[in-house]
Amino acid sequence: MDPRTPPRRAAGTPRPHCLPAVAGWIALAIVGAIAPAPAAAQAQPPAGKAADHEHVAGAHGGTIVPLGRDSYHVEPVFEEEGVLRLYLLGADETRIQETQLQSLTAYVKAAGAREAVAIRIEAEPQEGDAEGMTSCFKGTLPEALRGRPVDVTIPNLRIDKDRFRVAFSSAPPHAPGAEAMPAALADDEAATLFLTPGGRYTVADIEANGRRTAQQKFKGFKAKHDADPQPGDRLCPISETKANPQCTWIVGGKTYEFCCPPCVEEFVRTAKESPDAIKEPEDYVKP
Repeated sequence: MDPRTPPRRAAGTPRPHCLPAVAGWIALAIVGAIAPAPAAAQAQPPAGKAADHEHVAGAHGGTIVPLGRDSYHVEPVFEEEGVLRLYLLGADETRIQETQLQSLTAYVKAAGAREAVAIRIEAEPQEGDAEGMTSCFKGTLPEALRGRPVDVTIPNLRIDKDRFRVAFSSAPPHAPGAEAMPAALADDEAATLFLTPGGRYTVADIEANGRRTAQQKFKGFKAKHDADPQPGDRLCPISETKANPQCTWIVGGKTYEFCCPPCVEEFVRTAKESPDAIKEPEDYVKP
């Protein structure tokens, strides 16, 4: 690896995964107070298919979870203000799956905790769904759990005449060989990082980036982490996953592409504290 590559976190040092976010708010009744969390008994894919189906990125920026030996799939998406959407997909996860209108109970707990809070997730029919049917459900996490890694279990989801138990996490393991995504900064720390020059990050860069932080520029940005870039694809300098051309930042008068806003923050910090570790934009390409 090029000796100028930005320093990485030590192996085994956990960092929260950056979460996809879009603006949105919905009021949700929290049923019950504290309830025991049902066992996370997620349906397993058939032998030989796990590597193809576990933790696959979905079209909405979430992670696709198989149901009933790949009979169906769901894509949970965690958004701003604690909003959780659950999209239903067919055996072919590129196809939308409808089901009858129903109200779901989900048990949500902080990752690693033993107790869960029961919440309601209601049907949210999408454009094109047949009358009396839905391909999406929507709810809101308890305020105390928003922005934290959580485990969610839905013990009873009905699709046609079948019933499924669904379990998923807001922070699935990243693909082998890919760097974990850094956590987002607090507002004051982000302002200090982005609005003061240092190292290769200049006053001209601050002006070119609109005198704003990455959080401000990319508010509502939905990251899609592709851990299997192809030769010639631009790479995020931090995660080494495929870069998103809609997630760019100017450093040293040059435009760099990233996978998500927290990686922009990490890169700017590196540019200020270890400027010699920064390579040219054209060097971050899959060989």
